[in-house]
Amino acid sequence: SSSSLDEDPTLERHFQGHKGPVSCVDFSPNHKQLASASADKSLMIWRLAPKGRSLRFVGHQDALTGVQFSPAGNLVATSSKDRTVRLWTPHMNGKSTVLKAHLAAVRSVAFSYDGHKLVTASDDKSVKVWSVHRQCFDFSLSQHTNWVRCARFSPDGRLIASCGDDRSVRLWDTFNRRCINCFTDYGGSTTFVEFNPSGTCIASAGEDSSLKIWDLRTNKLIQHYQVHSTGISSFSFHPSNNYMISSSTDGTVKVLDLLEGRLIYTLHGHKGAVMTVSFSRSGELFASGGTDRQVLLWRTNFDRRSYQDVLQQHTRRSTPDPPPHILDIHPRGPHLHEPRPTSIQITPTVADTQSADPHIIELGHAVHSTTKTGLTVYIWMLLYLLLHFLLLLLCNESLYSTQTVSVLEERLTVTEDKLKECLVHQGQIIRDVQASGEGRRTGSEGTDSSS
Repeated sequence: SSSSLDEDPTLERHFQGHKGPVSCVDFSPNHKQLASASADKSLMIWRLAPKGRSLRFVGHQDALTGVQFSPAGNLVATSSKDRTVRLWTPHMNGKSTVLKAHLAAVRSVAFSYDGHKLVTASDDKSVKVWSVHRQCFDFSLSQHTNWVRCARFSPDGRLIASCGDDRSVRLWDTFNRRCINCFTDYGGSTTFVEFNPSGTCIASAGEDSSLKIWDLRTNKLIQHYQVHSTGISSFSFHPSNNYMISSSTDGTVKVLDLLEGRLIYTLHGHKGAVMTVSFSRSGELFASGGTDRQVLLWRTNFDRRSYQDVLQQHTRRSTPDPPPHILDIHPRGPHLHEPRPTSIQITPTVADTQSADPHIIELGHAVHSTTKTGLTVYIWMLLYLLLHFLLLLLCNESLYSTQTVSVLEERLTVTEDKLKECLVHQGQIIRDVQASGEGRRTGSEGTDSSS
């Protein structure tokens, strides 16, 4: 039916600009920007307006593993294998503060819901909490016996959930800084953990490709999904609590209906493993990123059924007072949700109407003619030499402040990257021109011999 078609998720757009796998994505609270972190050591801030310019931020010395906007949207936090966390201002002037305390790769970063704290997980087997305002380390939580992959605050900030390669999910009390619970029912490393928006449950997933939801009021496993064929890299709750999306190295994004306890969509948009997925703050959009270096932007659509209609189906249950919520219903025992053939497969081939717009990304990729590229290379080379000369002059004359030199060095690195990019691009154009020339020659030879 056309109404069910209207409720199917649709691919809106794809963003290309990363030079390595995309490890994490997050929407700004005002829905105007989308941040993505990559193994290419850069943070991209994509403007979602059709002609908005996108910004690339460099500074980390190794692959980025996590990214999140602060609740107010004025800061972006990133975690990296270079053992540091950075706080960026997501604007043209893009300043960043470096936070150091971990002794090994930092695997995830997340803000508390009030924006005052940060929580990080690391290969040094610790979970660390930081003060955003003071921009410094606050305290450590250390009972994991192996690398910690992910850590998140509960919506009220009272709890922290963390998971890792010791195959456990730990629950911490932030007030007395003690571990108050430990869930260990896992067949492999647990890679991702998150509280649901109402804070009543935690979900966790990992290498054994299972996704589990635990009720924190009863400490019982209430849902268990086995819908992916390989490890789950991340997942995201819809703000209504009713849906969840998950990403996997099996190359798909799955959509789960948590009220009915079943898989409803399988999305095939990426070529290769999907590393990250995230709903926007309102749930109208979601984004995914993968080893194909792409960020895909989807429109949710399936959340259009009014929540009242959904509640209507559940009012026949036993309690007369407030309409019961599925999260308050305790099944007799955990039941395994196997993949059902009824899930709708979506392979977007024709969708994605906006990506062809050349104004989305301005990263020096839109040069086509050899002369134009030659000219660009010449300009970048001049700029590079000029900056080099200035830097040498300043250092020799001792007329500099450290800030001026670091700004110049940064500009020099960017210019050098641009120069390399232009030279590679020019080489590619020359090869393409030669190839098409050879193609025309062999084509004409073929016609000569056939005639």
